[in-house]
Amino acid sequence: MARPWAAALALGVVVLALWQGATAAGTIDPFFLPAPSAIAQRLWEDLLGGTLLTYVRPTLVEAAAGCALGAVVALPLGYLVFRSRVADAALSPYIAASQAIPAVAIAPLLVIWVGYGLVPITVLCGLLVFFPILLATVHGLRTLDRDVVDAARLDGAGGWQLLRHIAAPLALPSVLTGVRNGFTLSVTGAVVGEFVMGGNGLGTLLSIHGQSADTTGLFAALVVLCALAMTIYGLLTAVERRLARR
Repeated sequence: MARPWAAALALGVVVLALWQGATAAGTIDPFFLPAPSAIAQRLWEDLLGGTLLTYVRPTLVEAAAGCALGAVVALPLGYLVFRSRVADAALSPYIAASQAIPAVAIAPLLVIWVGYGLVPITVLCGLLVFFPILLATVHGLRTLDRDVVDAARLDGAGGWQLLRHIAAPLALPSVLTGVRNGFTLSVTGAVVGEFVMGGNGLGTLLSIHGQSADTTGLFAALVVLCALAMTIYGLLTAVERRLARR
């Protein structure tokens, strides 16, 4: 039986081959859609020149800081929503309504309220990460094995002990799923934030290439963004699976 990634890899190879052939034959204007070989060459040159690391590092820092900020707020709030029906009824409509507001609309407000730089971008990333982590936390707590919880209570475990030794470990895989999904959104938030609020990351690099109509550079930066998000997603998935085996 073929491995799960074999079909995806085969499809990717076919698409790249057709793309390369179309640009080489002149069917597609390289100005609008540069050849994969040209994009790969630009990536290699930027990697050797240190350009990629220079722009990747700030975006990664902003995304990580935003993810941490979102988690710090979402985790206790998720526990509160789980424990209190009143809190659930009062907060859930507003939390759901807030998800209809796009990040691009929030960014200008953060500029007015906070200014430019790392802090407003981190806040924007935190807002994007907050909802997935909150939902995952509530889901993880609500799907706890009731037999395990009841057995712990019979052994004399109180509220804090239940949270620390039972609820938190059992809900952790679900929480990590929220963090995994949220972190990819955080990378997007960092790029959007750099477009509007300045910075030195991949969003700035995209702006530079866009202003100079450098489509090869734009595609190279997009490839780096995709690779960054996929790497983070894969690492967090591996951690989640490892914890699930315990």
